[in-house]
Amino acid sequence: MERESLLNYVYRFFDIIVLFFIVFDFGYDFAENFTTPHVTGLIILSFFLLLFNAIKFFVYKYKKSKNVAFVNIVIISVLLLVVLIVSIVHIKHDYHYILQKIKPILEGGLILYFLLRLFVFVRYIYDVYFNPAIVFVGSFTILAIAGAFLLMLPSATPHGISFTNALFTSTSAVCVTGLAVVDTSVDFTIIGQSIILVLIQLGGIGILTFTSFFAFFFRGSSSFKEGLNTKDFLAHEGLKDVFRVALNVVVFTLAIEIIGGLFIYFSITNNASIPNKFFFSLFHSISAFCNAGFSIFSSGLFDQSIRFNYFFQWIIMVLIVFGGLGHHIIFNFYKYLKTYVLEFFNKKLIHKRVPIITLNSKIVIYTTFILLFVGWVFLFISEYNNTLLDHSTLFGKLTNAAFSSVTPRTAGFNVVDYTQMTVPSLLFVIFLMWIGASPASTGGGIKTSTFALATLNIFAIARGKSRIEVFGRRFSAESTSRAFAILSISLIVIGMAIMALLIIEPKGTPLLTVVFECFSAFSTVGLSLNFTPTLAETSKYIIIAVMFIGRIGMLNLMIGLLRQVNHQFYEYPKENILIN
Repeated sequence: MERESLLNYVYRFFDIIVLFFIVFDFGYDFAENFTTPHVTGLIILSFFLLLFNAIKFFVYKYKKSKNVAFVNIVIISVLLLVVLIVSIVHIKHDYHYILQKIKPILEGGLILYFLLRLFVFVRYIYDVYFNPAIVFVGSFTILAIAGAFLLMLPSATPHGISFTNALFTSTSAVCVTGLAVVDTSVDFTIIGQSIILVLIQLGGIGILTFTSFFAFFFRGSSSFKEGLNTKDFLAHEGLKDVFRVALNVVVFTLAIEIIGGLFIYFSITNNASIPNKFFFSLFHSISAFCNAGFSIFSSGLFDQSIRFNYFFQWIIMVLIVFGGLGHHIIFNFYKYLKTYVLEFFNKKLIHKRVPIITLNSKIVIYTTFILLFVGWVFLFISEYNNTLLDHSTLFGKLTNAAFSSVTPRTAGFNVVDYTQMTVPSLLFVIFLMWIGASPASTGGGIKTSTFALATLNIFAIARGKSRIEVFGRRFSAESTSRAFAILSISLIVIGMAIMALLIIEPKGTPLLTVVFECFSAFSTVGLSLNFTPTLAETSKYIIIAVMFIGRIGMLNLMIGLLRQVNHQFYEYPKENILIN
């Protein structure tokens, strides 16, 4: 045990060394440094990590610790093997050329190693602090603050950035919002944009999900506490299969983003204004699926070189819808299709009496379809003689209207200038932003199921029914009360933010502009009437808080802080109050 304790201290020392090397290498190494001592340092550090993990593998007694050490050994061994192969392939070239080839490989391998160690650290937090809600909120807080410091590194920006702007950008990325006080295309280098991309990915499906994925993948099991933490973020009912769900979520997310990136790449092959098509495709695929709305064009997707590429816009729309539906819905329909195919070939294999499509899936799908279709038709009619005049074909007008209906569902991409939209269109976009995406998805808002439940409850009360019944099922009273609590909290938070901005911002600031900004921030959408870059310093922190609350859910935080185990064996006398 003493040897293991000593090894753990040495392990943490190596983690710090790797972290400092990465920060120096990417943050302060402005020139392309391919000098021999620099690359030699990377190689020596990799060899030391390999040696230390080998010692740990033979010294540690617990199987889980051995598995982690073994995975680290495999990663570093593959890294060094690839470096050796690349060096042999280019042996005839000058050694500077060889160093130029192997340095990115070493850097990428060390970053991957450090990320794995970071996930192990998060697992340690699980054991130290038990409250799932606090761990959930804390992971987003730490990620946002760490991202802000990374964006302040000299090589992340061409001319520096203030802490407020860095924190705003980092929070917007982690909360997958997309609001920006600086130009992502101009004010960040490729390193800064890559940091933003990582923050979007971790914030979109959650660092807890990634941690659970690696825990299950590398160790094969996890603790009860980890299950409680992860099931809250994944909105999973039980603990039995929560880590398999986390694994499926990560694999599904990466697969969709890779496929989406390939489609985007082929849709822009003839676009000469995009120099790095691979990075552009990857960036926008991840940003679209995570409903982040970040773009590396200064004017977003309204850029002249891309705004009439309708095939590209449909790819982005599909990615947004997939991300906004959530893994529950996708997996549920996958199970349905799988069952249908199996029944088609062997009708005796699975009986049809068990319902496969859940009530939640039906509610989400119907609500999503209705909102998208109604939004499509409304915006097509409302903007036909306005912003749609820029498109000469009917297909272009329909595509543009469809995109404007999809993107308020917390995505935040713009293919039109929203400052030129009519007031009715803007009000309808605000309504779509407020509803947002679906539960357990990458999007925000009050969620489609909450809106559907509140609407159905209105009709149930109007008909004199005491409960909501639909599709042969009835909703629980707990779901109804939770839905109205979310509605109330959302309007309270947004209302307070609107009043605060109107007080802080200069007199004469249009009310609709402020309202649009606050709804966009709370619902983690990212659309703006060009108001975000002009925000005062204090207003930026208000929007940061609104984005954060909108992403984590104020009700979830309150439940985590205030809920107590309550065994009440008594009831007070019941009395009605007047509600008219």
